[in-house]
Amino acid sequence: MPQDSRSPCSERPRERLLRHGVQALTSAELLAVLLRTGTRGRNAVDMGRDLITHFGGLRRLLSAESSALLAFPGLGAAKTCELLAVQELGRRALEEPLRNGRALSQPERVKQFCAMRLAHLRVEHCIALFLDTQLQLIDCAEIARGTLSHASIYPREVARAALKHHAAALILAHNHPSGLAEPSPADLALTRHLKQALALVDVRLLDHLIVGATEVTSLAERGQV
Repeated sequence: MPQDSRSPCSERPRERLLRHGVQALTSAELLAVLLRTGTRGRNAVDMGRDLITHFGGLRRLLSAESSALLAFPGLGAAKTCELLAVQELGRRALEEPLRNGRALSQPERVKQFCAMRLAHLRVEHCIALFLDTQLQLIDCAEIARGTLSHASIYPREVARAALKHHAAALILAHNHPSGLAEPSPADLALTRHLKQALALVDVRLLDHLIVGATEVTSLAERGQV
């Protein structure tokens, strides 16, 4: 049998993936598989590498909004749609177990899901995970967004949203654009006020997650909910 003279480095990313598995490819090569083609003077691998550098890492790239992706030279509408589809599939893959199982039995999945939604954002956003009586996810919705350091969150509005979703409980999560996952005095005060407001409409506040750049802090785990 004749021996294949091609070396791994001479193979294209798609060929390498099929021969050696996804683990053998760099992040730029995996992006090249998705992008398929580059631009004049820049192949798909180079383009993938440039995208990662431009957005400041793979997480920020795969969380970028459509306007930011479209502004990247040579990306275009088709490639932008492919990247946005990958983003959404990743979110749904993390969300799926929360819809089919009790959220409290999957604290790390909840943290991963919230980190994927929030960790890359440069201004403060707050989301709520609305849960049914079995503590399965009904919906995840943004309830506030603000500046680099502040988002206005009103307990009364959160309670109204919980009733609209027919939620029995909820988990609150917001990011700190500073990258630090340590709760501020304002975060602790909000948690107390929100817990009281939700109790009036018979909805439980299960946790308040603070999402930093690389970690997520659970106030419930600290006994502060």
